Amino acid sequence: MTSNINNKNAVIVIRDLHKRFGNNHVLDGFNMDLYEGETLVIMGKSGSGKSVMIKCLIGLESHDSGTINIMGMDMDKVDEIELDELRTEVGFLFQGSALYDSMTVRENLEFPLRRHTKKFGEIGDGTPLVMEALHNVGLEHTIDLMPEELSGGMKRRIALARTLILKPKIILYDEPTTGLDPITSKEIVVLMKSIQEKYKTSSIVITHDVDCARFISNRMILLVDGINYAEGTFSELDASEDPKVRAFFKS
Repeated sequence: MTSNINNKNAVIVIRDLHKRFGNNHVLDGFNMDLYEGETLVIMGKSGSGKSVMIKCLIGLESHDSGTINIMGMDMDKVDEIELDELRTEVGFLFQGSALYDSMTVRENLEFPLRRHTKKFGEIGDGTPLVMEALHNVGLEHTIDLMPEELSGGMKRRIALARTLILKPKIILYDEPTTGLDPITSKEIVVLMKSIQEKYKTSSIVITHDVDCARFISNRMILLVDGINYAEGTFSELDASEDPKVRAFFKS
């Protein structure tokens, strides 16, 4: 971990997290800290619990035991109102973009604003905020298009714009480059990097993409058998002789 991260506060703290489905212990004592302004990449094979962990973070899955603390709030003790308010500070980019097919780009981006009027007030015509978010991803011209008129890469950018429109302090990315061609994947990763630098967000990136991890990470965790098996910078893990670690970097 770099010294500038060491000197910052943790915005997410996970301790001894357990989650099982039947006899399958998906998370078996997972620990993690995410620091202010840091991009933390979490890698692991399919079924290792990466996506389950990130869903537990935002309350889409319940955990069996352990603690999750986000921005000083114990997630086991927050009520529905507090959880809803916290979600305005934590953006989530879903793996499949999850745009509403029946809504235009404008309506997709206005949707979270209308849900969180306590933070933004009554937005009326939300065009200025929508255009700002679209400008951040370079797609102002798509404002009145339907999702079916967008390419896969454009959908991912619009989904990111929808995440940014709430001006979150933390962004969670679930496989942001999955299903995209190499050129589009690189464009998305460069965009993620520029957003982090512009807004100083703290980010967790779940990915199988080694090139993405190399370019964007300050620090990495390898999730193996439900625990944080290895942790360090990309260079440190890439140089490891541990066979389980090497399996992720052999390409």
